[in-house]
Amino acid sequence: MKFILDNWQLFSIALASGGMLLWPVLRGATSTGLSPAAAVQLINREKAVVVDVSDAAEFAAGHVGGAKNVPLAELEAKLAGVAKNKALPLILVCATGARSARAVLAAKKLGYEQAQSLAGGLNAWKSANLPVEKA
Repeated sequence: MKFILDNWQLFSIALASGGMLLWPVLRGATSTGLSPAAAVQLINREKAVVVDVSDAAEFAAGHVGGAKNVPLAELEAKLAGVAKNKALPLILVCATGARSARAVLAAKKLGYEQAQSLAGGLNAWKSANLPVEKA
């Protein structure tokens, strides 16, 4: 006990650094999102539903094949009509991944526990040379 009291600063630093290492795990969030390759696997193997949260003009300019468009502002009202089965994986996409990361939080509040964001968004999808549809 005397050792701990004499070295309280070292223990404080060790606890703080350990807490910072565990923070992402405790939050339960993935900071990077889903890679394009992992998204393709989910689509092909587990019949994942792809929802593009971009606005209508962005969606018409190009989107992941088979994606359904539900703008981020309308997500809470319209997601249940687009993705009826909450047990299936849900992949949320936007141009860069920023809006889809916010959409994941909204989808999880609605009960879509397997909701994930495509890391890098449509830009990463195109960079991986994956097909893009235009409306």
